[in-house]
Amino acid sequence: MLTIERLSGPFGAEITGLDLNTEPDTATFDEIVEALHRHAVICIRGQQSLTPEKHIAFSRRFGELEVHVQSSFNLDGYPEIYCITNCVDEKGDALGLAEAGRVWHTDLSYMREPSRCSLLHALEVPIDEDGNPLGDTLFASCTMAYEALADEMKERLCKMQAIHSYRQVYGRIKAKSKPGRQGLKDLTEEDFQKVPPAIHPAIIAHPHTGAPILFCDFGTTESFVGMGQDESDTLLEELTAHTVRSEFVYAHKWHGGDLMIWDNIQTQHFAVDDYWLPQRRRMQRTTVKGPAPQAAE
Repeated sequence: MLTIERLSGPFGAEITGLDLNTEPDTATFDEIVEALHRHAVICIRGQQSLTPEKHIAFSRRFGELEVHVQSSFNLDGYPEIYCITNCVDEKGDALGLAEAGRVWHTDLSYMREPSRCSLLHALEVPIDEDGNPLGDTLFASCTMAYEALADEMKERLCKMQAIHSYRQVYGRIKAKSKPGRQGLKDLTEEDFQKVPPAIHPAIIAHPHTGAPILFCDFGTTESFVGMGQDESDTLLEELTAHTVRSEFVYAHKWHGGDLMIWDNIQTQHFAVDDYWLPQRRRMQRTTVKGPAPQAAE
């Protein structure tokens, strides 16, 4: 039997009583979607046996799936699944991206139609010598962050647009890549041209709830339209510091079998880097396409 309970944080919920290898009926799936919109992040526990086929099938119920631009890290035979892991093969070659999420960001906000949601399945979770899970993921509510802005800042941002860039987030993460760990590969100018920057309102309306959302982040926002780079950087740093205040952040401690679904439209996230081989982290992600953001009224 499906149960939904609040997580220990300012937002988020966990779902138990499901085996996603059996397709949920329509009423159950509608409960899951409603929980996602209400709680912004939901964790479906106990999915240790979830197969790639069922992961993809469940994800497709939220919408069309993306195939990541870095195709070398897509799961063999399942291009919709992106491998996020620090594990290597017997030759020492990377089996996935180890450095994913090292800066605050919203998945695919550099696309004209950013992601609606992502579904990350934990196959292996690193632990410390006392058995405590490592590699937390932090989620920040951009809905709560908007609500807490001063009225003057809300009015200012509602008239602004932000430039989101794959080049920006790629450079931000690459700069944090640790020596000795497989990181992001060098991309050519041709590679970056395949993913041109996108311009979105700084304040958008959630397409399903209508709630106003602060839609800019340190990872992917390059600058604000009509604003110089220095001024853009200063404003972005101020907004990022505001958004990731502790009262707006939920820290998820992973357990094997967790399927975490987050609403990319109303959250940002950040992957904590506090583990190292032989502590293994192995996860698989699907990403659901969303609509082009619309300005909040």
